[in-house]
Amino acid sequence: MATRYEITHTTVYRYNRPVTFGLHRVMFRPRDSHDLRVLATDLKVSPEAYVRMIQDPHSNSVALVQPMGEATELRIVCSFTIEQVISAVDQLMLEPSAEYLPFAYSVQERLDLEHYLRPHHDDPKGELIRWAHQFLHTDKPNSTREVLTRMNAHIGQSLTYTARDEEGTQTPLVTLALGSGSCRDYALLMMEAARRLGVATRFVSGYIYDAALDQGPAGGAPAQEVTGAGSTHAWLHAYLPGAGWVSFDPTNNLMGSGQLIRVGVARDPSQAAPISGSWYGKADAYEDLEATVQVRRTRT
Repeated sequence: MATRYEITHTTVYRYNRPVTFGLHRVMFRPRDSHDLRVLATDLKVSPEAYVRMIQDPHSNSVALVQPMGEATELRIVCSFTIEQVISAVDQLMLEPSAEYLPFAYSVQERLDLEHYLRPHHDDPKGELIRWAHQFLHTDKPNSTREVLTRMNAHIGQSLTYTARDEEGTQTPLVTLALGSGSCRDYALLMMEAARRLGVATRFVSGYIYDAALDQGPAGGAPAQEVTGAGSTHAWLHAYLPGAGWVSFDPTNNLMGSGQLIRVGVARDPSQAAPISGSWYGKADAYEDLEATVQVRRTRT
């Protein structure tokens, strides 16, 4: 049974005097696949803008938006309707060779997964690898699925979630040192730790459905408290032979697609920003940013 969602993502940049704008990259269109179908999309920009769509190196759909003229406000409203089919993650069987860590990808898989296997952030004193090794048993075989499940749960339970509006992502070592982070920091921490255990991972940006914020007829009490709703969300994919790319959301201790609606994937968070761009004017012209996301379930 497919679940239908309507999503509206509104971003507003405000300035205290007219400014001009450079090219903006907007990543908002969900990735179609066997479990997700995009039924309709719309992109509205004010002031008037020239828009063209491209695919980036990761096959994400990206809108290149060039606002025209001066303005004191840049408003970008992305809306779309999707149907999503949820599959039980525990029914996704792994290849026998990948059931336990460490395992080896096939030669062909390694060629395709090279950039997702190689750590992207330094760990000069081995702090991150020691942190990752706490999830491994020393007295019995380590189930690949169970190790990742424990790591996924531990991050949300042991760290303090802190929402951040500013761009950028903390390095894994900073997140461990602070004991806190945002959803994208949590995702990057688990990505880099899993890579050091030999598991290919990639960053995912998108949205999360929270029934408590849904005022439509399909709304209701959520099965669990959801963190990260009402704005863009981030999690990770781990590539497990036999199951393919499997979602892990350490912010909410979720596995599988479920409430997660993917938009962009990348080997590093810096490549999957929902919106990025530039403006030109007086240095003190910028006032604030307002970003909201509404996810409404319309049919199950």
